[in-house]
Amino acid sequence: MNRAFSKMHGLGNDFIVFDATREKLELSTGQIRQLADRHFGIGCDQLLLVEAARSSDTEFYYRIFNADGSEVEQCGNGARCFARFVYDKGLTRNRVLNVGTAKGNITLYLEDEDQVKVNMGAPVFEPAQIPLLAEQYQPSYFAEINHQQIEFGAVSMGNPHAVIRVDDVNHYPVEQIGPKMEAHYLFPNRVNAGFMAIKDRGHIDLRVFERGSGETLACGTGACAAVVSGQVRGWLDNDVEVSLPGGKLYINWAGQDQPVWMTGSATFVFEGVVNL
Repeated sequence: MNRAFSKMHGLGNDFIVFDATREKLELSTGQIRQLADRHFGIGCDQLLLVEAARSSDTEFYYRIFNADGSEVEQCGNGARCFARFVYDKGLTRNRVLNVGTAKGNITLYLEDEDQVKVNMGAPVFEPAQIPLLAEQYQPSYFAEINHQQIEFGAVSMGNPHAVIRVDDVNHYPVEQIGPKMEAHYLFPNRVNAGFMAIKDRGHIDLRVFERGSGETLACGTGACAAVVSGQVRGWLDNDVEVSLPGGKLYINWAGQDQPVWMTGSATFVFEGVVNL
């Protein structure tokens, strides 16, 4: 079976995108792993499926699969690429899109050039909903890794995130700590681990080790989670520029029950046909 695909990226966080609005597509874990393999497949951090809407108040449904084949609830960079894909492919003429996901609806705004603004919804702090094994919410928690206590903030942006403040993201051992935080027993569904260095109240550097994919060049939900956690802990203002290895994202959060807004680019790389 041959299927057309598009290769896209948001600040280097790259995706294989399939249009499954007209013809349903079900991929096995093995197929996704093969497609995501950078030597024997197309190569990607995540695979995105554009599906028909499942409710009357949305235009599309959005599914995300990590490179290891696991399905996840949300992906901020993927959401921007999703919006660019459906508009540029002529699947919609609307520049404001309501899209269903496994964690509820999100709203995407196509702006000038290749910029997309996303209403990521309100962050979730309740441990049971992240999920995190903790009796009650706290701005900071601790996890023992390599015989040391690592302080982190925990928040869900549709998927679970642990945010760790470091002095310098370039010299912090993300490759060693990231996998151990991802698989830590405190997070029953694993976790995305973000490593944040604060330059000032409106600027941070960030690296993210994503569950099921490893470190990526950018993580949209990770940027949102880092800014939210930084605000909750009193370190950041409402508007923050997030510098990731792949580029910059702009995050706004007014606090409390307000939604997090993320703005960044979405870029086509190439198109092709693959035999599934």
